[in-house]
Amino acid sequence: MVFYMLSFTAELENLTNLQPRGGCDDPNYPYYFKVKCENCGEVSQKETCVTMSESVPLPNGKGTVNLVQKCKLCGREGSIQMIPGHGQPLTHELSQHELNTRLMVLDCRGFEPVDFSFGDGWKAESTSGTPFEVDLSGGEFADYDEKGECPVGVTNLRAMFTVVKKQKRWCGTAFV
Repeated sequence: MVFYMLSFTAELENLTNLQPRGGCDDPNYPYYFKVKCENCGEVSQKETCVTMSESVPLPNGKGTVNLVQKCKLCGREGSIQMIPGHGQPLTHELSQHELNTRLMVLDCRGFEPVDFSFGDGWKAESTSGTPFEVDLSGGEFADYDEKGECPVGVTNLRAMFTVVKKQKRWCGTAFV
């Protein structure tokens, strides 16, 4: 079993706390990404959609996961289980320092997640406190904050998956 941390960063202009609309652990937020088969190396042509609120039984009947899928090339099955409780919003300060923030941890068996796709269903607030619904499906966002009398925006959006080891507990910045 391999655990992958999905993290992201962006340049935030007069915005802070960028995250999925229902928060980082929103059970209904759809995560879209391509997967790579660990057996044959085939990368899926279409993006896979995974949400925490959906669960399916494992083929061997021992538990449930959020996704079971077969590789279209070699036919081997893989599964993905989302592990909540590790995400945090991207703040203005993290953005200014070009630091990534954690979004989700995935327990992947048979697949490696690649190429996360940002979509609609995000939220942020301006530095003056005005809430904004943010659509990142175009790769960026721009609007105007009437209260703060300034432009707001999200640009240079980047996501990455990194391997993390889960042993006993999460200490807030890493698995220990």
